[in-house]
Amino acid sequence: MFNKQNNKDGIPAPKGAESNSTSINLIGAGTVIEGDIKSNGDIRIDGTVHGHVISKAKVVVGSTGTVEGDINSQNADISGSVKGKTTINDLLFLKATSKMAGDIVTGKLIVEVGATFTGSCNMGPMIKDIKYADKSAESTKEKTA
Repeated sequence: MFNKQNNKDGIPAPKGAESNSTSINLIGAGTVIEGDIKSNGDIRIDGTVHGHVISKAKVVVGSTGTVEGDINSQNADISGSVKGKTTINDLLFLKATSKMAGDIVTGKLIVEVGATFTGSCNMGPMIKDIKYADKSAESTKEKTA
């Protein structure tokens, strides 16, 4: 039922070794997790997470799912409740049943009729803050004599 991951010599990989393949992680309804979640693969949350959710792939918050913390991922589909900052590199999809409270930073945003959102939204490519860019240029000039 469970296959051990072997290296090229057929020897089982040590515990804690990361694999190159992506995985799908499911947090079922009724499950409560206290703490941060980090994954290279997709994450589906139908339960409750009190902490940050970080994925290099896609995060899905189902209609019964709740996240109280920040979400960072490549893509996300939200049908449930999120309280915290949401940073999505590519596409954020807010379904009709979604309830978001917090700031959004995303490349692209789709909002269905009925979705609720409280907070600010920044969409598109990241632009450096001009104040900080000027200061770094000035400090470089000062160091060069």
